[in-house]
This record gives sequence, C-alpha cells and structure tokens, in this order.
Amino acid sequence: MAPFHSRPSARDLRFVLAVAVFMTTAAIAEARYGGGQFSPVAAIVSEELYSSLFLHKDDAACPAKGFYTYASFIRATRRFPKFGGTGDLVTRKREIAAFFAQISHETTGGWATAPDGPYSWGLCFKEEITPQSKYCDATNKQWPCYPGRSYHGRGPIQISWNYNYGPAGQALGFDGLLNPDLVANCSDTAFQTALWFWMTPRQPKPSCHQVMVGEYCPSTADAAANRTAGFGLVTNIVNGGLECNIANDARVNDRIGYYRRYCQVLGIDVGPNLDCEHQMPYS
Repeated sequence: MAPFHSRPSARDLRFVLAVAVFMTTAAIAEARYGGGQFSPVAAIVSEELYSSLFLHKDDAACPAKGFYTYASFIRATRRFPKFGGTGDLVTRKREIAAFFAQISHETTGGWATAPDGPYSWGLCFKEEITPQSKYCDATNKQWPCYPGRSYHGRGPIQISWNYNYGPAGQALGFDGLLNPDLVANCSDTAFQTALWFWMTPRQPKPSCHQVMVGEYCPSTADAAANRTAGFGLVTNIVNGGLECNIANDARVNDRIGYYRRYCQVLGIDVGPNLDCEHQMPYS
C-alpha cells in the first residue's frame, strides 16, 4: 500500500505564506538599506508603513522635516537586535507600537483639530524649543557638564540631562557631554540614543524594553508603588516624575492616543495598564 500523505490544511498554508511574506519584506528592507546585522523590525515596519504612521513628519511646518528617515531608523535598530525581536509576533508589534507612541508624543506637532487627527504628527521636532535651562546637574560628578553646553531635549525620545547624554554617548561611541548637538544633527545618532534609552535599565527603573516584552520583575518597592507592567509603566520610566500619579493627565492621554492608533494599524490589542494615574513615580 502506498504511504498516505495528508493534504496541508488551510491553517498550514496561511502559516507558510506568512513566513514567506515576513522573510521577503525583511530581505527587501535589508537589501535596500545596506548590510550589517539583520533588523527584525524591518519585517514588521516597511518604509510605506513608517511613512503612513508619521504622516506629517516631513511637512514644511515641522522643524525636523527630512530628518527622521526610515533608513536611519532601520540602521539604528540593527545596533539593538532585541528591540522588536523578542517574544511572539504580537509582543514584538506591541513593543514597536509603544516605542513609536512615546517618541511621537515627545516630538509631536499635532493639536486637537490637526489635519488627519492629532496622532498623525509624530516626529515633527528634533529638539526642545526654548528650553527652560541647560539641564545640567552639577552635583553629578560622574558625568560632568562642559561649559557652554546645553543638555536639553534632543532626538526622538528628547534625551535630556548630562547624566543621560554621558552614558548614551559612551555606549554609542560619541562624546555626549562634549558634543550633545550631534543628537539633533545626525539622524542615525538621534535614533540610536532613543533606542539606547529604551533598551537600557537604570536602577531602580527597568528598561522600557523589559516592560513591553514581559521581562519586568517588580520589586517590593514597585509593588507598593503600584508599578504594574504595561504601557503606563513605560510612561512612568520616560517622564513619570511629571506625569504619573496625576488624574487624567493630558500628556499621558496623548501618549495613549498615539499608542492606540499604532496598535490598531498593526492589528493588535493594546494590552493592560495603559496609564500611570495610580502609579507612584520613581524617585
């Protein structure tokens, strides 16, 4: 008797097709934007999708016009291969959506009645406008400020303060204390600093990456402060001292609005604990 061969199910065929599309998309992006380490993000976020998410980033009204290119973003992700590459597909998409939402709020040019809605205006700015100070913590002797330098917000995550510019530059291969302007003048460096901030835990804070991929293990202090995993905890890490433990904060709501939009476009749910209204900020 001839051996019996079962026909592949529709589910099997869909899986094979999904894998083929995934690999093809990644291969096209990698071929177009140069060699080096593979970026799993390129398989999820195509250039077309990227442009549709940040619909107005290159408008004449945006000071960052032409700065935040897709190529620079993909090159930066290669330095952090675990970003968008950890966990199942839903987890990976959710992390990318959370990152995009946070950098969109930090650089937004949108307003309530903006064309295409307020959540289509991410990546409009590349540095803080009229900063209130030079963001120099003179008490920090490990990362001393240079005379005449300002450590105000720059880049997608609006990295600020000498104690962030210093270690970011050390990790990425530039002198962040001597040359902080590089973050606003080099697109690749701008995205790399944002991803460095996203991926790097700074005690007592976990990294944003750890929170979004399920690697966050709350301490006793975290539990007492109600720091539960989810998008709200990422907001706490980014700017909790100003935005968390506050009822119905407009800034938090703006971050959530961007996050909901990006999750919807990527075809995933938003997950739990969207806000940090009942979380104590980190000291």
